[in-house]
Amino acid sequence: MWKALLTLQVAAGQVLQVSLPDGQARVLVEKTGVAPDGIVMDAGIVYWTTMGAPIQDPDTPGEGGQDFSRRNGGLHALDMDSGTQWDVVPPGTIITGKQLTSDRAGTLYWADREGHRISRVRTDGSDLTDLVVTPADTGIMGECVGVAVDAGAGHLYWTQKGPPKGGQGQILRAGLQLPAGETAESRTDVEVLWSGLPEPIDLHLEGDRLYWTDRGAPPSGNTLNRAHVPSAGTPSETPEILANGFDEAIGLAVDSEAGLAYVSDLGGHLYAVPLPDGPVAEAVSCRIIALGPLTGLTGFG
Repeated sequence: MWKALLTLQVAAGQVLQVSLPDGQARVLVEKTGVAPDGIVMDAGIVYWTTMGAPIQDPDTPGEGGQDFSRRNGGLHALDMDSGTQWDVVPPGTIITGKQLTSDRAGTLYWADREGHRISRVRTDGSDLTDLVVTPADTGIMGECVGVAVDAGAGHLYWTQKGPPKGGQGQILRAGLQLPAGETAESRTDVEVLWSGLPEPIDLHLEGDRLYWTDRGAPPSGNTLNRAHVPSAGTPSETPEILANGFDEAIGLAVDSEAGLAYVSDLGGHLYAVPLPDGPVAEAVSCRIIALGPLTGLTGFG
């Protein structure tokens, strides 16, 4: 069972450490860089992405008039023991850093929304590789947001949320390695597992189940969802809604030992949701703490 959560205050640009189960929060990183979004902890080091400083553009849909298309996102790290903080890749390597995950073997994976791609790098900053690149002319439909990896099975999962509240979101799968002779732009092993979702955001893979947050329109949006991962060539099952009523659900972390899923939202709330063994009977069960707008989430302890 986890002892604490790490979550990101996107507007303040801070990493918060939240004690469990009392919900007391303290600032772990005071200056993350502009607009932090994805976070993961691996071997005592905290890693996070930033979206970078946006341009104010009233014609930008779904982001409050903020255009994040400039190449000024980042991937950053903090050693919990020494307090040393550094950039894993040079500033501007990423356009808009979104969800971040680790294979627990020294490699980080993240989604780059306006960059239309899923990328990976070793924790020492070496071997930067694009795994998926969607065509630029697909616009918002090709923007990648959430990411999860199954190193054992060799699978990569990601979300393409589509337009805000648009009901065109997708969850996709491909191999962790590019097929021989193919590029990130041309790979032919991409599977669409779910489509027509309200607006899927962050992913979490736990055993044979995939969990995700969705910030789209109710009743299927602003929810926590899960479904069994389908085998290749078999139909995907209808997702199970575990909880609803969030205020723009974003971050997700699942503590299977405790039987809890944690969700953060842009309304500034952090929730604990019991994982049912049978049919879902209740919506969000307990709000741990109310903070400023929250994005990424991870647990440790």
